[in-house]
Amino acid sequence: MVHLGLGNFFRAHQAWYTAAAPDAGEWGIAAFTGRSRGLADRLSAQDGLYTLVVRGPDTDEFPVVGSVVAAYPGTDLTNWRALLARPEVAIVTLTVTEAAYRRGADGGVDLDDPDVRSDLAVLRGAAGGDVRSVPGRLVAGLAARRAAGAGPIAVMSCDNLPDNGAVTDRVVTGLAAAADPDLAGWIRERVAFPTTMVDRITPATTDDDVRAVAAATGRDDAVPVVTEPFHEWVISGDFPAGRPAWDAAGARFVADVGPHEQRKLWLLNGGHSLLAYAGGARGHETVADAVADPECRSWLDDWWDSAAAHLPLPAAEIAEYRAALLRRWANRRIQHRLGQIAADGSQKLPIRILPVLHRERSAGRLPRGGVRVLAAWIAHLRGAGTPVRDAAGERFVAAAGSVRDVLGLLDPALAGDGELVAAVEAGLNQATGPA
Repeated sequence: MVHLGLGNFFRAHQAWYTAAAPDAGEWGIAAFTGRSRGLADRLSAQDGLYTLVVRGPDTDEFPVVGSVVAAYPGTDLTNWRALLARPEVAIVTLTVTEAAYRRGADGGVDLDDPDVRSDLAVLRGAAGGDVRSVPGRLVAGLAARRAAGAGPIAVMSCDNLPDNGAVTDRVVTGLAAAADPDLAGWIRERVAFPTTMVDRITPATTDDDVRAVAAATGRDDAVPVVTEPFHEWVISGDFPAGRPAWDAAGARFVADVGPHEQRKLWLLNGGHSLLAYAGGARGHETVADAVADPECRSWLDDWWDSAAAHLPLPAAEIAEYRAALLRRWANRRIQHRLGQIAADGSQKLPIRILPVLHRERSAGRLPRGGVRVLAAWIAHLRGAGTPVRDAAGERFVAAAGSVRDVLGLLDPALAGDGELVAAVEAGLNQATGPA
């Protein structure tokens, strides 16, 4: 396999599942960073081996994961093309964040994006240099595979995007069609795009974590990964060149990922966004801190009640999932920082919050939880809580003085909803304040 987006979540999730599969000895992963080379160099110095710190409420486990057999900087497009051209490479997986898919307003690839425009010129042979964007790198790799006659392959997104297989298919095939219609035809015939839902909380690694591994195991590991005991992976789709036995390691293969995906995006990820903005404004630094605050907890219940009303799952299953989330988030030994979750809100809220908000408004309701998230996010854009880190954040920050304007940038339909705009404006007064 080849992976794009070498980072902590991938190493706690897809790489761990691959290492835990009974046929792990038959599979190895060549992993590429987004762009920088630092993690690739440190991991290569350890022959791809790293410690997974599984941090429960009371005890830790320290397994060594060995499924990453090579690590490269994302700028190494020579090895990227060479690997995808090899027939034994059966799967490409992605953890690149929502923003990296470079989608336009219609959901297809944004051909006006400067990097995509540059990639298109490179792919057409009309410009020097090399591709930059994730869609560009995928199209370049698949072009190399087609030229080598290397056979079919699966390209699988593991990012928090609804129907992420279709999203990946659309941006890749769309860019390929703009560059070379024959290549697009080959992709339609030979490339599968499975859909997935992934779940495992993985905070950023700290120097204290590195020291804890050394103290507990005697190993000097420069790049350990901290995670929780819980893990979930739901997959739908085809793997025309084969796959590891992930199901034997706990992954579930289903006909429709949709209900599981909505459950996770709305309850877990949407709840995380609420706590990141509202909890951050109240001075909290971690999820465990925020969920222990009775005020934040009441806001979370409001949000979950609204979201649960639209989930196509049994009520008992939803209730158990909510209870499980509270248990997971109360684990203070997982230092999941709100600043990490708050990043790229303009990309995350349309996926995590707006589907529920639109359903509630269509039903004639003004959901308190949805209003709370929007108000807290706009307060964040105005400087409350953690600093804004958002790839598209500049224009949202510039518009944040007007609730109507910033909601219009998020979704034009919101700006025309006067009742919602007024509720968010009123909520801004409650979105900040000391705990």
